[in-house]
Amino acid sequence: MFGRLGPLEILFIFLVVLLLFGARRIPEIARSMGKALREFKKGVREVERDVSSGDSDDNDEEDDSAESRDSGGTRDRTGRE
Repeated sequence: MFGRLGPLEILFIFLVVLLLFGARRIPEIARSMGKALREFKKGVREVERDVSSGDSDDNDEEDDSAESRDSGGTRDRTGRE
């Protein structure tokens, strides 16, 4: 529907933003947007790291349950024999 933005459209958008916010305010807005984007990316990386480390934790629990079956011990829900 909208397609790609050409150079004329980008210039028009820039002029509208300049008129709305003023020349002094644009650098502040750009800085705050940069900080927000950096924090968002940091959060995404942390979630990805948590998910990937959570997968290895699940494998460790499976290994523990296999060991308890092999040793013949019985464990309750707390993991005690």
